[in-house]
Amino acid sequence: MTGIPASGEDVIPGFRKDQKLDRLAERFNVAQFISFGPGVDGPVQQYARLSDIPPNPTFTSVDEGMEALFARSAEGTVNIRSFSEADSQSREFIYALSTLDDAVSAIRRISSEGAYTIANETIDVSDGGVSGVAMDGLVEFRPDATPRGVEAPGFASLPLDWATSLFKTVYGIDASLEAARHARVEFSLHPVRRGWRQSHLIFWEYGEVDHFDRSADVAWPNDFSRMIGDKAYGLLIADLIGVPVPKTTVIGRRVAPFSFGRDTGSAEQWIRTSPIVQVPGKFTTAKGWLDPFKLVQDEDSDGTALASILSQRSVTAVYSGAAIEGADGEFIVEGAAGSGEGFMLGTTAPQVMPEDVITKVSQVRQQLNAQLGSVRFEWVFDGAQVWIVQLHTGASQSAGRAIVPGDAEQWVTFNVYQGLEALRDLIRTLPANTGIQLDGAVGRTSHIADVVRKAHVPTRLL
Repeated sequence: MTGIPASGEDVIPGFRKDQKLDRLAERFNVAQFISFGPGVDGPVQQYARLSDIPPNPTFTSVDEGMEALFARSAEGTVNIRSFSEADSQSREFIYALSTLDDAVSAIRRISSEGAYTIANETIDVSDGGVSGVAMDGLVEFRPDATPRGVEAPGFASLPLDWATSLFKTVYGIDASLEAARHARVEFSLHPVRRGWRQSHLIFWEYGEVDHFDRSADVAWPNDFSRMIGDKAYGLLIADLIGVPVPKTTVIGRRVAPFSFGRDTGSAEQWIRTSPIVQVPGKFTTAKGWLDPFKLVQDEDSDGTALASILSQRSVTAVYSGAAIEGADGEFIVEGAAGSGEGFMLGTTAPQVMPEDVITKVSQVRQQLNAQLGSVRFEWVFDGAQVWIVQLHTGASQSAGRAIVPGDAEQWVTFNVYQGLEALRDLIRTLPANTGIQLDGAVGRTSHIADVVRKAHVPTRLL
């Protein structure tokens, strides 16, 4: 699915592109800019919005105006876009000019061709922030792209209130997108203040809409979850929904540390790796503090697998386990007494869960279902309530004793006590049209089962 459709250029009918931008700046923060029109004796200044200067100051020359813009550009570069008075569709676009001479020369050349220009500060879209579109209570966004990036797959999609809360949690920024309740807004959010009002939120386009009949499709992985880590994003969503998540601090590669979740009553910590996308049971999860920088260096020295490290408050674990929704609609709850590492790794058989534990896990599932549809999650029960320690959307393909349904010409048997890495090695070397039979008391919700499901290898329990 692609994102919110682009609005028409004529947000304010009859106005040129730079006039619309000037009108937008009356209400919102916009990228610092100066516009010029064609004149008999060269470019003629039209509008300007620069920080620490009143709106639309008059400069004595193109050079003076551009020098002022360069002085206020955090990146030290400017962009130039051009358009004609009769057609607001962009003509030539020049990105990240780094010298005053180059910028002035480009403006003079384009003006001589009878076109208008807007010179604006270059804003780095890969600064750890996001860009996107908000419309009628829906926000779609991604990092490393302009707002129009939501027209390609991979964006995150959230209700407006959720997105506002997420931005506050991750960036510490009150991103007021209330203007999008009944309008379409193109925006970008930045860790360092930008724009003529010098704030973290920049508006690029604003257009009135009557109604937009679409709701958020909350799912991941997406480009934002990949940036902060799959595990971190899932826990953020669980926290937004309101189910108990242990107090968690995320130490990321690309964003400053941030925290969310609830006090568990314990001062003990778990340290958890958060891969870019889910890799069941491969990277470290350990009780107690480990040096996060050494951990990343040891397990992902080239920076291609781990997005962040999580420091998470411990939950006093009476029972721990996982829950999935099978392809046949069965809700499967499995676990073991204590913290459950052995169960998830397949070295401890699933135990019979007390009815009150299953009931409380089912109640959490219902709360998540109401917002996300089918879900899969890992949980810890402290004797009173269930805590979520990992969350994913979607039903499992498992049904009955078939972990991964499907036929095979031949079957190999794998003893689950050989461990996850041996299973991954087997999958990498598995001949075509070969299925796996799991030998051992292993749970359908364990990492063993997750690994074969992600590999899409026909697998069944002996």
